[in-house]
Amino acid sequence: MARQPAAWFSTTRVSAKGVLTTAQHTLTILGVTALVVMAVLFVRPDLAKALSNSLNHEPEVEAVAVVAPPLSALMETPAAAPAASTAEEKALLGTQKQQQWVTSWLSKRYRVAGDAANMLVSTAYLTAREIKLDPLLILAVMAIESGLNPFAESPVGAQGLMQVMSKVHHDKFQEMGGLQAALNPVANIRVGSLILKDYVTRGGSVEAGLKIYVGAAAFEHDDGYGSKVLAEYQRLKQVSAGKKVPTITPMMAAAPAKPTPPVAAVEKSVSGTQIAGL
Repeated sequence: MARQPAAWFSTTRVSAKGVLTTAQHTLTILGVTALVVMAVLFVRPDLAKALSNSLNHEPEVEAVAVVAPPLSALMETPAAAPAASTAEEKALLGTQKQQQWVTSWLSKRYRVAGDAANMLVSTAYLTAREIKLDPLLILAVMAIESGLNPFAESPVGAQGLMQVMSKVHHDKFQEMGGLQAALNPVANIRVGSLILKDYVTRGGSVEAGLKIYVGAAAFEHDDGYGSKVLAEYQRLKQVSAGKKVPTITPMMAAAPAKPTPPVAAVEKSVSGTQIAGL
């Protein structure tokens, strides 16, 4: 009986020593393992990143399908024009058939989708009626300036269908949404047409107005710009009259522009052809 407590204490001491030894071995193994893992992660940063991502896992955000906005959200489609009441308005608006002929021809010539070409032509005709300028002249300028590309931009910053210098004419875009509206086809046609009308009035003739529009007012010639626009205008005039006009024309050297007539001698015609609204 007297030996039992001593034996119990001895057994307990042996057991505690074993537990401590086991714990020490376990900690040693864990420490060695940790060192190995750290060494591996140091050598393989990609594994470290993967481990970090797995530990800091965030719930996946459900992918949202990207849907292209409708055309009406990108550009304001012009409202249908009321019936023309005067002979001048009828001349500016033309008939529905004439607009269809012009739309079809421009679509084929400049490889523009039919619906887009229809929107551009309709906008040009409605704008022309409002500001009293020949729609075919507006379309001719658009064609030569940008090839009917609404997102065209020149090295000097001219933008859109009519290559308007938006930074120079920024005030004219304010009521239409600011400078970013310069690439909106409807806004660009409207602002460009107003500028063209102003230049033609200021210059005293269509040729002089085109020369100012292209930025060649201070030069003797405009490098044939006016001739190109007026040649395209004549083709559009033939198309609107129902004539068959080739959509592909041979490249010809541009002839020097004619001298700008004095403002006092205001000419209403170009090459014998009356420009509607001028």
